[in-house]
Amino acid sequence: MTQKNIAIVDYGVSNLWSVLKAVRKFAPGAYITEEKEKIEIADAIILPGIGTFKAGMEGLRVRGLVEVLQQAAKKGTPILGICLGAQLLLEKGFEFGEWEGLGIIKGKVVHFPDLGDGVKIPAIGWQEVSPTSTEAKRLLGDTDKPFFYFVHSYVLEPTNPESVWATTNYGWYTYCATVGEGSVMGTQFHPEKSADAGLALLRVFCEGGSL
Repeated sequence: MTQKNIAIVDYGVSNLWSVLKAVRKFAPGAYITEEKEKIEIADAIILPGIGTFKAGMEGLRVRGLVEVLQQAAKKGTPILGICLGAQLLLEKGFEFGEWEGLGIIKGKVVHFPDLGDGVKIPAIGWQEVSPTSTEAKRLLGDTDKPFFYFVHSYVLEPTNPESVWATTNYGWYTYCATVGEGSVMGTQFHPEKSADAGLALLRVFCEGGSL
């Protein structure tokens, strides 16, 4: 087992402790922090989150963490965004207004389109994820049909089609389930709530050093 110096970023949103519990199966030295210095020295960074785009970015700004995360991405530190954390990696979010994101990956976060009668929003539950890149295939494991747990009303729309590392379907709609560029990736689903498939993804991230 590789012990990684992994920082789980606390920016005032929920879902920290379930992520820490899952990550520590593979990286016992993982820690939750809102301190810039502890994030800057991390071997890898996880940006979890449940909440609104506006609240998430405000939480990062008041702690002085926006530039810290941007600089970490520039120097190639592996970063994993989960749910809201994945959305914040993009340039803009359109949840109850228009908000600036981290801009690490070009693109925007928008509401689900109208999916018709009987299709409920938010999307809650298990959905099959289809890898569209070699990076995602490595992270999602050897299974042909990995299923992960989703809870969200807004979706990732990266500008570059090659930034879509995996897709999923909800109703008739196919959308980005995993976004990535270089050493940075984000999952719209929750690996920490996704049983063996989710743990396999976290293991690869924690022990792989880079994506």
